[in-house]
Amino acid sequence: MSGYAVVNPATGERLADYPTMTDAQVQDALALADGAYRGWSRTSTVEERAALVRRVAELHRERRDELAAIIVREMGKPLEAALGEVDFAADITEFYADNAEKVTGDTPIDILGEGTAVIRRSPLGALLGIMPWNFPYYQVARFAAPNIVVGNTIVLKHAPQCPESAAAIEQIYRDAGFPEGVYVNVYASNEQAADMIADRRIAGVSVTGSERAGSAVASLAGYHLKKVALELGGSDPFIVLSTDDMDAVVEGAVEARMDNTGQSCNAPKRFIVIDSLYDEFLEKFTAAMTACTVGDPFAEDTVLGPLSSLAAAERLEAQVDAAVEQGAILHAGGKRDGAFYYPTVLTGVTSDMDVYREELFGPAAAVYKVASEEEAIALANDTAYGLGSYVYTTDPEQAERVADAIEAGMVYVNCVLADSPELPFGGVKRSGTSREMGLLAADEFVNKKLIRVI
Repeated sequence: MSGYAVVNPATGERLADYPTMTDAQVQDALALADGAYRGWSRTSTVEERAALVRRVAELHRERRDELAAIIVREMGKPLEAALGEVDFAADITEFYADNAEKVTGDTPIDILGEGTAVIRRSPLGALLGIMPWNFPYYQVARFAAPNIVVGNTIVLKHAPQCPESAAAIEQIYRDAGFPEGVYVNVYASNEQAADMIADRRIAGVSVTGSERAGSAVASLAGYHLKKVALELGGSDPFIVLSTDDMDAVVEGAVEARMDNTGQSCNAPKRFIVIDSLYDEFLEKFTAAMTACTVGDPFAEDTVLGPLSSLAAAERLEAQVDAAVEQGAILHAGGKRDGAFYYPTVLTGVTSDMDVYREELFGPAAAVYKVASEEEAIALANDTAYGLGSYVYTTDPEQAERVADAIEAGMVYVNCVLADSPELPFGGVKRSGTSREMGLLAADEFVNKKLIRVI
């Protein structure tokens, strides 16, 4: 039985199996991507690449309902969220079509002597993307679109539970008119992925996933002197220091925590509240969390579907159970029904508990009380992660201070879910080493060639 399969987490039903590639098929895929790079990418113009990428965005929109239904079945994403993900993937892809000239153009350098100097961006070659299950379209769009615009080709290994969406994306690139080999989907094993990283035809690797996966890929890529981009986990702080509207703060907190049934790497997971607001926040936050509708992901009123798999729900259950055993206070939730896990709120978490250092990947949150801005910052930074962060305050100067002091790749002040195609996404510390989206994404896998003329 193949490792690539569609298993509906809401029902546990195994809907389809996709065969893992043979080693010979993997070699054929590498040859296709390498051949496309050495041919098409060197003869096509930026305008031609942009037009084809724009068609990819259009096909996402044309196939919106079909694409959304696929990922509801594959990983349990509520339908409304699935439709939103398809829309965002289209927007991201279109952004790189719109900005193709900007991301590929020369950058002049003011030189001290005579003549001229520019930085010219040129592609590196075929890139391997190793993608996660939680955002099957969005993750691919933010990796593939900028790199194809600059002239790289893509070999894409999707998560084993997302074979149907992986095939649908590859078909979109074919139907958009790209030459064979520009975008190649592979149903490869981890061992085959390791062989691909080592292969001379792969010029770089991008992985979005767990720390364990990132560490393994980075070690192998480093051994073979390959550029690697990492987007890994997060335990983002949500800091509340002052507000004129607690209901709005709580609404944002719950909306951000429950996005994708709590399975977002940049979702807030640690809620750090100044003592004067703590009781009110905790009461309203707990009430709003437990009011979220849990159920059939195809139902219109469902906020939380199942977690991506039974194993994921069991893992979250074990984390919460361990936290309570170690002394944390359970205010709500802590219950599992198959792959469904109910909204959970913990307090009393201390630094000697396992959960203090862990990422809770699901609809569970820890709420902390602090006595000062300084204590809030110290707690926010007391983590191995550094992806995103959120700050709520009515004081603009305080917002600047706190944003500057937080050790994270992104800080959102008085807002949540404010991602946009033009905004770079990425973290520091054990959350990653690179940036996706925005103009910075197109600089990850290019040769920034100096051309000096006298």
